[in-house]
Amino acid sequence: MTSLKGKKTLVAYFSWSGNTREAAHYIAQKTGADEFEIIREKAYPTEYNACAEDAKAEKEADERPAIKGKVENMAQYDVVFVCVPVWWYTAPMPVFTFLEQYDLSGKIVIPFCTAYSGPSSTLRDIVSATPKSDHRDGICIVTKEMGGKDMVGKHDKIDKWLTEIGF
Repeated sequence: MTSLKGKKTLVAYFSWSGNTREAAHYIAQKTGADEFEIIREKAYPTEYNACAEDAKAEKEADERPAIKGKVENMAQYDVVFVCVPVWWYTAPMPVFTFLEQYDLSGKIVIPFCTAYSGPSSTLRDIVSATPKSDHRDGICIVTKEMGGKDMVGKHDKIDKWLTEIGF
Protein backbone atom coordinates (compact mmCIF):
# COMPACT_ATOMS: atom_id res chain seq x y z
CA MET A 1 0.00 0.00 0.00
CA THR A 2 1.34 3.40 -1.00
CA SER A 3 1.97 5.71 1.92
CA LEU A 4 -0.31 8.72 2.17
CA LYS A 5 1.90 10.48 4.70
CA GLY A 6 2.87 13.92 3.44
CA LYS A 7 -0.04 14.10 0.98
CA LYS A 8 -2.20 17.24 1.21
CA THR A 9 -5.27 15.95 3.04
CA LEU A 10 -8.75 17.26 3.81
CA VAL A 11 -11.19 15.82 6.34
CA ALA A 12 -14.70 16.81 5.22
CA TYR A 13 -17.31 15.86 7.78
CA PHE A 14 -20.97 16.15 8.61
CA SER A 15 -22.05 15.78 12.23
CA TRP A 16 -25.34 16.28 14.02
CA SER A 17 -24.85 14.66 17.45
CA GLY A 18 -21.11 15.27 17.72
CA ASN A 19 -19.81 11.72 17.23
CA THR A 20 -18.60 12.23 13.68
CA ARG A 21 -17.17 15.67 14.57
CA GLU A 22 -15.07 14.15 17.37
CA ALA A 23 -13.82 11.36 15.11
CA ALA A 24 -13.10 13.79 12.24
CA HIS A 25 -11.09 16.08 14.53
CA TYR A 26 -9.08 13.06 15.67
CA ILE A 27 -8.43 11.88 12.09
CA ALA A 28 -7.36 15.40 11.08
CA GLN A 29 -5.02 15.64 14.06
CA LYS A 30 -3.45 12.23 13.32
CA THR A 31 -3.00 12.91 9.59
CA GLY A 32 -2.17 16.63 9.66
CA ALA A 33 -5.26 17.32 7.54
CA ASP A 34 -7.27 20.47 7.06
CA GLU A 35 -10.95 20.27 8.07
CA PHE A 36 -14.19 21.32 6.44
CA GLU A 37 -17.54 20.88 8.17
CA ILE A 38 -20.47 20.16 5.86
CA ILE A 39 -23.38 22.16 7.29
CA ARG A 40 -26.91 22.16 5.88
CA GLU A 41 -27.96 25.73 5.16
CA LYS A 42 -31.30 25.22 6.92
CA ALA A 43 -30.32 23.67 10.25
CA TYR A 44 -31.78 20.32 11.18
CA PRO A 45 -34.02 20.26 14.26
CA THR A 46 -32.09 19.72 17.48
CA GLU A 47 -34.67 17.20 18.72
CA TYR A 48 -33.78 13.67 17.58
CA ASN A 49 -37.17 12.47 16.24
CA ALA A 50 -37.83 15.71 14.34
CA CYS A 51 -34.33 15.55 12.83
CA ALA A 52 -34.84 11.91 11.85
CA GLU A 53 -38.09 12.75 10.08
CA ASP A 54 -36.46 15.63 8.15
CA ALA A 55 -33.57 13.38 7.15
CA LYS A 56 -35.90 10.56 6.06
CA ALA A 57 -37.99 12.92 3.91
CA GLU A 58 -34.85 14.28 2.22
CA LYS A 59 -33.55 10.79 1.51
CA GLU A 60 -36.87 9.58 0.11
CA ALA A 61 -37.00 12.63 -2.21
CA ASP A 62 -33.29 12.19 -3.13
CA GLU A 63 -32.83 15.88 -2.27
CA ARG A 64 -29.59 17.81 -2.41
CA PRO A 65 -30.10 20.43 0.32
CA ALA A 66 -28.03 23.61 0.14
CA ILE A 67 -24.94 23.68 2.34
CA LYS A 68 -22.94 26.52 3.88
CA GLY A 69 -19.47 27.50 2.72
CA LYS A 70 -17.06 26.12 0.18
CA VAL A 71 -13.69 24.43 0.32
CA GLU A 72 -11.14 26.97 -0.85
CA ASN A 73 -8.95 25.48 -3.58
CA MET A 74 -10.11 21.85 -3.52
CA ALA A 75 -7.55 21.20 -6.26
CA GLN A 76 -4.73 21.39 -3.69
CA TYR A 77 -5.87 18.20 -1.91
CA ASP A 78 -4.61 14.73 -2.81
CA VAL A 79 -6.67 12.88 -0.20
CA VAL A 80 -10.21 13.61 0.99
CA PHE A 81 -11.72 11.82 3.97
CA VAL A 82 -15.53 11.92 3.91
CA CYS A 83 -16.73 11.43 7.49
CA VAL A 84 -20.46 11.01 8.12
CA PRO A 85 -23.03 9.48 10.43
CA VAL A 86 -25.31 6.78 9.05
CA TRP A 87 -28.77 8.27 8.49
CA TRP A 88 -31.44 6.05 7.04
CA TYR A 89 -28.86 3.48 5.88
CA THR A 90 -26.66 5.98 4.01
CA ALA A 91 -24.91 9.34 4.35
CA PRO A 92 -27.00 12.43 5.14
CA MET A 93 -28.15 14.12 1.93
CA PRO A 94 -26.06 17.30 2.45
CA VAL A 95 -22.99 15.07 2.04
CA PHE A 96 -24.08 14.22 -1.51
CA THR A 97 -24.57 17.95 -2.15
CA PHE A 98 -20.95 18.41 -1.04
CA LEU A 99 -19.58 15.54 -3.13
CA GLU A 100 -21.36 16.75 -6.28
CA GLN A 101 -19.98 20.31 -5.93
CA TYR A 102 -16.36 19.31 -6.55
CA ASP A 103 -14.35 17.48 -9.17
CA LEU A 104 -12.73 14.74 -7.11
CA SER A 105 -11.29 12.94 -10.17
CA GLY A 106 -7.96 11.33 -9.39
CA LYS A 107 -8.10 12.18 -5.70
CA ILE A 108 -8.02 9.48 -3.05
CA VAL A 109 -11.41 9.48 -1.32
CA ILE A 110 -11.67 7.66 1.99
CA PRO A 111 -15.13 7.01 3.47
CA PHE A 112 -15.66 6.95 7.23
CA CYS A 113 -18.87 6.64 9.20
CA THR A 114 -20.22 6.49 12.71
CA ALA A 115 -23.32 4.46 13.41
CA TYR A 116 -25.52 2.98 16.09
CA SER A 117 -25.52 -0.47 14.47
CA GLY A 118 -23.38 -0.61 11.32
CA PRO A 119 -22.48 1.05 8.02
CA SER A 120 -25.44 -0.22 5.94
CA SER A 121 -24.61 1.05 2.44
CA THR A 122 -22.99 4.31 3.62
CA LEU A 123 -19.36 3.52 2.78
CA ARG A 124 -20.32 2.06 -0.62
CA ASP A 125 -22.57 5.04 -1.36
CA ILE A 126 -19.69 7.49 -0.82
CA VAL A 127 -17.52 5.42 -3.18
CA SER A 128 -20.36 5.29 -5.75
CA ALA A 129 -20.80 9.08 -5.51
CA THR A 130 -17.12 9.59 -6.37
CA PRO A 131 -16.63 7.23 -9.34
CA LYS A 132 -13.62 9.06 -10.83
CA SER A 133 -11.69 8.99 -7.55
CA ASP A 134 -9.34 6.39 -6.19
CA HIS A 135 -10.50 4.90 -2.90
CA ARG A 136 -9.10 3.37 0.23
CA ASP A 137 -11.09 1.05 2.47
CA GLY A 138 -13.43 2.89 4.77
CA ILE A 139 -14.40 2.06 8.33
CA CYS A 140 -17.52 2.28 10.45
CA ILE A 141 -17.20 3.14 14.13
CA VAL A 142 -20.19 1.79 16.03
CA THR A 143 -21.22 3.72 19.12
CA LYS A 144 -24.28 3.69 21.33
CA GLU A 145 -23.52 7.20 22.66
CA MET A 146 -24.25 10.65 21.27
CA GLY A 147 -22.22 13.82 21.59
CA GLY A 148 -18.86 12.15 20.99
CA LYS A 149 -18.79 10.82 24.55
CA ASP A 150 -17.07 7.52 23.78
CA MET A 151 -14.94 8.46 20.77
CA VAL A 152 -11.76 8.49 22.87
CA GLY A 153 -12.40 4.77 23.41
CA LYS A 154 -12.41 4.29 19.62
CA HIS A 155 -9.00 5.89 18.97
CA ASP A 156 -7.12 2.57 18.91
CA LYS A 157 -9.46 1.24 16.22
CA ILE A 158 -9.09 4.46 14.18
CA ASP A 159 -5.28 4.38 14.61
CA LYS A 160 -5.12 0.77 13.37
CA TRP A 161 -7.27 1.66 10.34
CA LEU A 162 -5.22 4.76 9.50
CA THR A 163 -2.07 2.62 9.52
CA GLU A 164 -3.73 0.00 7.30
CA ILE A 165 -4.69 2.61 4.67
CA GLY A 166 -1.25 4.23 4.55
CA PHE A 167 -1.11 6.94 7.26
